[in-house]
Amino acid sequence: MFDIDKLLNSDVVCAQMPAQSRKRALQLMAEMVADDQLNADTLFDELMVRERLGSTGLGDGVAIPHCRVDCAQMRACFVSLPEPIDYEASDGQPVDLLFTLIVPMHEQHAHLEALAALSGVFAQPDNRQALRCCETADSLKQSLKRQLLVNQTQARNG
Repeated sequence: MFDIDKLLNSDVVCAQMPAQSRKRALQLMAEMVADDQLNADTLFDELMVRERLGSTGLGDGVAIPHCRVDCAQMRACFVSLPEPIDYEASDGQPVDLLFTLIVPMHEQHAHLEALAALSGVFAQPDNRQALRCCETADSLKQSLKRQLLVNQTQARNG
């Protein structure tokens, strides 16, 4: 089962992060995820390489940028933007909710579980609206956490 608490701490969640472009948003998120083992420039470059293969914009204002890098464990970052940005999403809609996944080269399954869980949450209009209304990093994380829990409970009971 996908555990959001293992991926997100307060340093990698930002509500209402100002970014005027996809490039700038990815740059800021790479900086948030970077540490002594993972260089922000490298992360940004890898995210851009993945975006050139095709936009990670899911539609309905949501994107899940992701890439594979040489790291020990999966990492993530979640941001909302005060103003949507052009993201070349398949539905043509600008994006204001971005969940970034940094996946280890050797990892085969956990990121697919995370992508499926996140896609389930982001597919629901009420969930997206609740996330867009969050004004703090803590409320953004807690809202996503509640939504993931509800979806997982429904999937088990459904």
